[in-house]
Amino acid sequence: MKIYTYPNKNIWKDLVRRPVFEREEISGLIAGIFEEVEKNGDQALLAFNKKFDQAATERILVTETEIADAERMISTELKQAIQQAKENIFLFHESQRQEAEKTETTKGVVCWRENRAVEKVGIYIPGGTAPLFSTVLMLAVPANLAGCKEIVLCTPPDKNGKINPAILYTAKLCGITNVFKTGGAQAIAAMTLGTESVPKVYKIFGPGNQFVVAAKEYAQQYGVAIDMPAGPSEVLVIADEQAVPDFCAADLLSQAEHGSDSQVIFIATDLKVFNETIEAVDQQIRELPRNDMAAKSLENSCFILVKTLEEAVEFSNLYAPEHLILAVQDFEKYIPAVQNAGSVFLGNYSCESAGDYASGTNHTLPTNAYARNYSGVSLDSFVKKITFQHLSREGLQNLGKTIELMAEAEGLIAHKNAVSIRLKQ
Repeated sequence: MKIYTYPNKNIWKDLVRRPVFEREEISGLIAGIFEEVEKNGDQALLAFNKKFDQAATERILVTETEIADAERMISTELKQAIQQAKENIFLFHESQRQEAEKTETTKGVVCWRENRAVEKVGIYIPGGTAPLFSTVLMLAVPANLAGCKEIVLCTPPDKNGKINPAILYTAKLCGITNVFKTGGAQAIAAMTLGTESVPKVYKIFGPGNQFVVAAKEYAQQYGVAIDMPAGPSEVLVIADEQAVPDFCAADLLSQAEHGSDSQVIFIATDLKVFNETIEAVDQQIRELPRNDMAAKSLENSCFILVKTLEEAVEFSNLYAPEHLILAVQDFEKYIPAVQNAGSVFLGNYSCESAGDYASGTNHTLPTNAYARNYSGVSLDSFVKKITFQHLSREGLQNLGKTIELMAEAEGLIAHKNAVSIRLKQ
């Protein structure tokens, strides 16, 4: 880990810099994968399963028998936990519904906006060492609430050609029946282009490694939208003298264990808490099954001692973290100062894991400083906003002259005539 004591602001720009990857090499690989999927469809996906996941699969679509078998493999306790998380996520996202409100902007001119679901959406769920069945909840629940007509889920198979049973159980619980055994950039290509089995979708959601992220960006060239650009997972923890070092260390490591490319930042105003948190990280990491990944992540992470909480929040806004934890006593005071963050956790007991799983907020969040200009996934992510307007005869008479003058000033006489011809009648 990199430790900084009262760093000068002129080096902050270096401290907030994320690790970078060789994008040109990745871009060439992504283009080749898209070309192969477009040319050979399902056969390309089966070949990629063998090449990238060492999985011998005979078909792409998960069968109903496989889904039923998966349900029997899940413990009752885990099923209950998933159900409770689903209910909380449902409640939070349902509260985001907005009824259309009509506004009379001028006498006789009424405008309003209505939601329409994105009809076909694709969900990508990482597999591998951490099968994120929780992400199924985070994406499928709001997709169903929004009224999406078709929800496609892609996730990589294991070496036996199987999908993690928790992913399949959660997918069924959320009403998803079209689950496909394909992962990585090839899954994004399949949902972008369509194959014999995988339908083409209009918008793609979900986290992934650098290849998945690059593939989602590439998909936009084909007119397919994505939830947000993203990078590796990250957390920034701000602590004062009343923070609990063990709690802070656990939060930092919970993010570091996502992968070696994850990044964690710890900022403290108290030297004792600062040193004890570093010690707690060293102790706790030894007990983690994924300590190799966490240790690699810590190599790219920063521990920073600053003088004031105002300075800490200023640094956080520059970094724009995916997750921000305010482990400070008077956290309410600093909420208005938070400008750039994906999701914020307040106080000593609001662990980032709560948002990852079951508090109700969405864990699909902007990373890599995109919190400066993107929001996390919400109900709005699955809908389009369509505006409507109705002008009565009186409304056009009241507004017509304004439109004519503006259109003529722009030299768009046909626009002016569309008003004039009506006014003359």
